[in-house]
Parts: sequence; C-alpha cells; structure tokens
Amino acid sequence: MKTLPQQQLDALHAHHRLRHGWIARSDSDVLVHTSDNPAGYTIPLHSHRHVQLLCAFSGVVLVQTERGCWMIPPGHALLIPAQLQHSVEMLSDVSVKSVYLLPSHDDLAERMLQVLGVTELARALIAEAIRLHDTPPGTRKIELVLELLRAEIAALPVQPLGLPFPADKRLAALCRAYMAAPSVTERLDDWAAKLAMSRRTFTRFFQRETGLSFVAWRQQASLFACLPRLAEGAPVTRIAMLAGYDNVAAFTTMFRRRLGTTPRSYMRAALAR
Repeated sequence: MKTLPQQQLDALHAHHRLRHGWIARSDSDVLVHTSDNPAGYTIPLHSHRHVQLLCAFSGVVLVQTERGCWMIPPGHALLIPAQLQHSVEMLSDVSVKSVYLLPSHDDLAERMLQVLGVTELARALIAEAIRLHDTPPGTRKIELVLELLRAEIAALPVQPLGLPFPADKRLAALCRAYMAAPSVTERLDDWAAKLAMSRRTFTRFFQRETGLSFVAWRQQASLFACLPRLAEGAPVTRIAMLAGYDNVAAFTTMFRRRLGTTPRSYMRAALAR
C-alpha cells in the first residue's frame, strides 16, 4: 500500500475534521458532500449521527467496522447506519460522494451495512445536489432533488460485496494475509494447523467468527482482492493468476457466480455509470 508524506496526511486529516464538524452541526435532513482522496489514505475510525451513503464514483474504497469489511468498487455505495464507528481506506485514487440523511421512521434508518449499486438516476441526482450546494435553503428545485434522491437511495439494489472479518486476532491476521496474497490453493487444514486446532474445531471456530464457511469466505476474499486491480485496468488473465486460478475460465466462473456477470462486463458497466 502506498505511503503518503506526513504533511499530506496532516492536510487530509484536517479536511476530514472540518467536514465532520460541518455534518455534526447541520440540522438538514439531507446533506451531500464530495471529496477526492489519494491511494493509501485512511480516514480514521469515526461515526455520524446521520445515515451515510458513501459512493465511489471512481476508484475502490474499503470500509472497516467491528461488523466486518465492505468494499466499494466504482459505481457502488455503502449504506452506513447512524452512530456506527467505521474507517475508510482508499485502495486507489478515489472520487467519493457522500449523502448524509438524518434517521427518520423510514426504511433507511433500520437497514444494516449494505453495498448498493448506484443507478444512473441516483448518480445524476447526487451530482445535481452537489452543484446546487450553495442554493438558498427552501429553494424548490433543491428540495425536489433531495426528496427524489432519498426515495431513489431507498430503492438501490443490494450487491453481495460484504466480507465479514473475525474478532479473534490470530484468525484476523491470517485473513488479512490472505487478502494481501489470495490463492485458491489455500487449504483449511493449513489454517487449522497454524492455529493448533483440529479440522473440525477450526471449521466451527471459523464459522462462528465470520458467519461463513472457509471456502465461501475464501472466494469472497479473492473477489475483494481482484476488484481494485480490475478498476486499475489490469488484464483479467493476470488477475486470475494472482488469485491462484489455473485458468481464466475458472476465475470467470467464480466471478459470475458471485456477481452475476463476467469481470470485464462488471467493470465496464461500473465505470460507465
């Protein structure tokens, strides 16, 4: 991961603190904010009194919470509940748009962390809301834009891009090492041996810690690891090899099973939004 100069980090942190203060002080039902962040920057743990829709218009973002990790590739967004502590890591140069909504009695306030696909309408409404940022309060056009935006957010399609992370530090270390160098040849027995557990004990332990089987988690982690490279335009053949697949067909089959499309089609559609 790219290391940023301390002076640049200090400036980015100062900007985030200013934005966080502005959001905390506002009584508006809906707020919209835009920011561009470089690869390697991480916004430290924080929370909002608003429900946040964090959208990646370009680049790939990884959001970490006590409930797990959620990756946001281009053309997608993460719905973050109010008051939930989270950090945001930029896995590439990123253009982020955030919509902050005060919790109310509607469906959004009750939903948990979810990765959502951003529709063309939502993207256009967010861009228009940002353009109208300095419009005087009460202006009919901005009221209509924000009202329609909230309704569109509630209808955005859920995408299967969550990756639960274990609370156990030893298992979490193995999971992070896997994400740095994914391989389908990784075996459950090897992980069990590293933690001095029997196969049966480790299987139960892993399921309890993550809510997924070892194989299901490994496939999802491999998917996570390849998305930033796809966003950067790396060849699918190379990505498949880095993920430990013997051929592109096997990698494409896994990708299609998880996301319903091929790697090339997925990123082409995401970047076109």
